[in-house]
Amino acid sequence: MFEGAGGAAHRTGRQVDFALRTTPTLRAMRTDIPETTVARLPRYLRCLTDLHPTSGPCSSEDLAHAAGVNAAQVRKDLSYLGAQGTRGVGYDHEILSKRIREVLGLTSTHPVIVIGAGNMGTALTNYRGFDTWGFDIVAVLDVDDARIGTRVDDLMVEPLDRLEEIVADKGIEIGILATPPSAAQPVADRLMAAGVRSILNLAPVILQTEDQVSVRRVDLSTELGILAYHLTS
Repeated sequence: MFEGAGGAAHRTGRQVDFALRTTPTLRAMRTDIPETTVARLPRYLRCLTDLHPTSGPCSSEDLAHAAGVNAAQVRKDLSYLGAQGTRGVGYDHEILSKRIREVLGLTSTHPVIVIGAGNMGTALTNYRGFDTWGFDIVAVLDVDDARIGTRVDDLMVEPLDRLEEIVADKGIEIGILATPPSAAQPVADRLMAAGVRSILNLAPVILQTEDQVSVRRVDLSTELGILAYHLTS
């Protein structure tokens, strides 16, 4: 559980050099990337999006400043992707963004199901920012009769009893748990049994999952507790 050779193209001048890899090589390369680096790649991608792409190449120093790390760390992380910037110039925004998306698996759309149509689940479903990252929320489920049949954004809230059917019909790849703590593990068990291999857990509990299932847990109370410590230190 995680809690959390082909041809080559050469670009000169003010662009970045990349060795373009075939898909099998890309898959093999992913197994060699440390989890700590994987955790930083989405941050780099976000920063590249925020840094205006028409402003010219992006140096490792620019990216490091935007991401809150040091330039040496940026260069080391990007080296796992086969990315080599031009000395004194940097990385091309578009090519580097594309490479990070390829490695993270963000070049295709991932169908997502939200379990729980309360405040948290509704807010996530209404959030438009997931689309640009390739995450498509295609279903929202709940057990509350008062919520079933209502609409969240353009989706109708479906009964939890339909979980397995919806996972199969819509090819769900990722499940988001926005449930009460007591419901999180049983729902996770059903998601795994239905074939879902990635879960974002928003419930304040540790899930017991199969080895091949990736889980990320977001506990806002824990994060606020850390902030409270710094207020009093």
